[in-house]
Amino acid sequence: MAGKDQSGKSKKEDTFMIILAKLVIISLVAAALLGATYIPTQKQLKINYEIARQQALSDLMPNASSFDSVYGDTIIDEEGNKEVLYYRALDDTGNLVGFAFFKKQVGSQSTIEVAGGITLDYTMTGIQIMSHAETPGLGAKIVTPEFKDQFKGVAKEDLRLSKKGGKIDTITGASISSQAVIDAMASKINEIQKAEK
Repeated sequence: MAGKDQSGKSKKEDTFMIILAKLVIISLVAAALLGATYIPTQKQLKINYEIARQQALSDLMPNASSFDSVYGDTIIDEEGNKEVLYYRALDDTGNLVGFAFFKKQVGSQSTIEVAGGITLDYTMTGIQIMSHAETPGLGAKIVTPEFKDQFKGVAKEDLRLSKKGGKIDTITGASISSQAVIDAMASKINEIQKAEK
């Protein structure tokens, strides 16, 4: 019968098996390459994240030359590292000049990670938005200087939206995102005040 070899297989079956074998080989090579690049990429992302955090601390507390971590009781990784609650900002003579911190807060569309700095009398030195996935054109405006600069020099008791008697103007159409940033700052300042008494 035409189209079959001596073992009884058709040429179509042979072609199918060759294509299938090639696809399996390509998939295995791709998986190996992805696996080989995943670990170094994750390590580099972690390094970049830590660099960004250190830069944020320096930007928020320019009078500080070093930062001492204040740890909580919560273990956050498999290496036994404890959660850093906040940082004590020290000048070049070792005097305490303020505090800096990172805080995650649920926003409108995502978890917002903010960094903040405060003086010894709990007045804001500023904020930075470390990460978010808020709505473009609305909540995403929390990263703009117009929003962030409002926090500079604001005392703890004025850390509220202006419509609630505070000093922070909400972003039009993004009151949830605006409030989330304020809540993150206020809760962390309260935590630091209690710990430093």
